[in-house]
Amino acid sequence: MISCEKLKKSPLFKGIEEEGISAVLSCLAPSQKTYRKGQSIFRIGDSITDIGFILRGSVLVEKEDFWGNRSILVHLRESDIFGESFASLGAKALFNTVAAEDSEILFLSAGSALTCCSSACPFHHRLILNLLSVIAEKNTVMAGKIDVMSQRTVREKLLTYLSSQAQLHGSSSFEIPLNRQQLADYLAIDRSHMTVELGKLEKEGILRFRRNFFRLL
Repeated sequence: MISCEKLKKSPLFKGIEEEGISAVLSCLAPSQKTYRKGQSIFRIGDSITDIGFILRGSVLVEKEDFWGNRSILVHLRESDIFGESFASLGAKALFNTVAAEDSEILFLSAGSALTCCSSACPFHHRLILNLLSVIAEKNTVMAGKIDVMSQRTVREKLLTYLSSQAQLHGSSSFEIPLNRQQLADYLAIDRSHMTVELGKLEKEGILRFRRNFFRLL
């Protein structure tokens, strides 16, 4: 049984009470599936018709080139959604979506989400507005990613990313959601070069770090 408590945490269901969530779910042809760590959810070229909602676990959205070089675009956690832009257009996926750990995903029909039910309930109208808001916010996040990737050096990419994380957390001390390899993939840089540069930044008194925790000085 789908927990409305988990769904309420998502911006997709913002402003909709449990009764409304239960009502609107009946319109969305919901289905659930469990994925093991590393298992693909969507692959590049897949035709996407459903929005994925993370009930448990976390998901990586990755870009992979012809030669198999991988770059992490975003790390999504419980109550986040994915695939909404492609599903809304009925388009083919441009990215791979992979379970970062054992995960449970709820799939919702995008076509049904964007078409008001016959009763034209206010819950469904709110869902459509929320979906548009989520898509707009994701576009803003991707603009931030472009800002990071436009930097020329490993140092500039690291500092731009860490600066954005500090601003996001509203603090000079924060924890990032990526491990070392995932961070290197996200920044599209070599992990060993990144490690060397982090060491230099620490020696220069620009930052301190331990595992995923960083403090900018």
